[in-house]
Order: sequence, then C-alpha cells, then structure tokens
Amino acid sequence: MGTTLISSCRLPWKLSLQTTPSLHIVCRSPVDDRHSRVKANGYWTETGLVSEEEDGFAGNGGLTRRLALVSAACLVSSTGALGFSGEGVAVVKQGSLAGRIPGLSESDEQGWRTYRRPDDKSGGHGVGWSPIIPYAFAVPEEWDEVPVSIADLGGTEIDLRFASPKEGRLFVIVAPVRRFADDLGENVTIELIGTPEKVISAFGPEVIGENVEGKVMSMSVAEHSGRTYYQFELEPPHCLITATAAGNRLYLFNVTANGLQWKRHYTDLKRIADSFRVV
Repeated sequence: MGTTLISSCRLPWKLSLQTTPSLHIVCRSPVDDRHSRVKANGYWTETGLVSEEEDGFAGNGGLTRRLALVSAACLVSSTGALGFSGEGVAVVKQGSLAGRIPGLSESDEQGWRTYRRPDDKSGGHGVGWSPIIPYAFAVPEEWDEVPVSIADLGGTEIDLRFASPKEGRLFVIVAPVRRFADDLGENVTIELIGTPEKVISAFGPEVIGENVEGKVMSMSVAEHSGRTYYQFELEPPHCLITATAAGNRLYLFNVTANGLQWKRHYTDLKRIADSFRVV
C-alpha cells in the first residue's frame, strides 16, 4: 500500500508556505493534461500524478483519481494561504493494487529485465493459506505486465500476466495443492504431486484450455537450488510450460505465442520459460 504525504502541498512536490504573497496554484483537469502545474514565488513546477491505468475508470469530464489528488493538494495549500497557523498536513493512501505493484528490474546489458513477485503483493486463495512464496523470471525489455481481472477467463488462480505485441505472452498460475489432494502436507514438492506425465495430463488442460493428448512434443526435468522443475513443450497451441511446487502451492508458468511469433522468437520464448524460479 503506497502512502503519499502532502505537507504544505507536497504531491510529491514541495512548496514553502512560510511566505505566500505570490503563491498561485493552478489545478487543471488531468482529462486535458496528464500534469498539474504549481507556481510559488514566481517559479513553476510540473509533475505527473498517477498512472493512466489507475485512472482509466473515469470517462472524459469525470472526476478522476488524479483530479481528486490535485484537489486535495489545492485544499491543503489554500489552508496555509488563508492564514491558518501551522502547516497543513494531509495523507493520501492508495489502496492495494493487486497485480500492479512494480517488480521489474532495470534492463541488463542484453536488454533483459528480471521480474520478482513483490513480497507485499496481494493474493491468496482463502483463509488459512500461507503467503505465496515469490517467484522470478526474465523477459526482454519490451515485455510488460498486463492487469489480471477478477473476471479473468483463465480463473482466479492466475496470479500474473505479461505480454509483448511482437513476441507473445505469458501467465503464472499459483494454485493451492489441497485442491488436488489432501495429504501432501505444507511443504510440497513437484515429485510428491506426480511424475511429469501425470502432471501435464492433470494440469495441462488447465493451462491451455483443452486436452493435451497428442500435443506434448517434449518433456524434461531440471533442478535448480534443490528444487525440481518439470518443463514441457506443446504444439498446438505453441506453448512452453514450467511446473514446480513450493509450500502448499503448485506453480504453472506458461509462455505462449502464435505461429509467426513462435517461428521468429522461439529462442527468446524458450529463454523466458527456462528462467522461471521459485525464490
């Protein structure tokens, strides 16, 4: 949960209200301009407020979240300007944005970024479930996170989506293992759930939305830092699935693309799939 402190009209800029003869604040609707401008003692500052995604629920002319925040800033500043003693202080708290907390690193020298699931990202499957153990993977810099809706056709257990218009898309399913068996304990491994053949037969349809019989082109087993990962390549549809388990959850990482993307960018897609780790 992000917290922005407004003190003497900080949002997040800073103005001194000790002398206010030339204080002049203009709050323009972000429908017309993504920035608000503040003038104090003859100087202009310009700042962006919140992302367009967070503001997309309001139509043209509506009171958007950005406008509400700017209005709060104006109210605090006007309080000081009208001669009230002390600094006006307001705290604006943004609610938890499930799936939208940044987790991407800066690009490396090869133009790849690493995503790590933030520790404080919301998510879970009912009372009593342990927190989701973070996972990580690498993507080229043109890949971006896509919001996950509660009405997502992929189900409520889709924890994350990423996509690139050029290369393809991916999603992560994090499912409680008790949905599949009651006697697996609280520190499950993928081997306890089953063999690669059993796992892809049982969970492949959940990933691609249809039976996987005759579609599995290859399967392999890899181990990283003592954890086992099952890796599958399916066709059609073109997808690479990585499966593992940690705590009391099953992780399914799916990288998919259309035929042209698959042909042109298979190397990158395979590298993304191979990079998945529960950390």
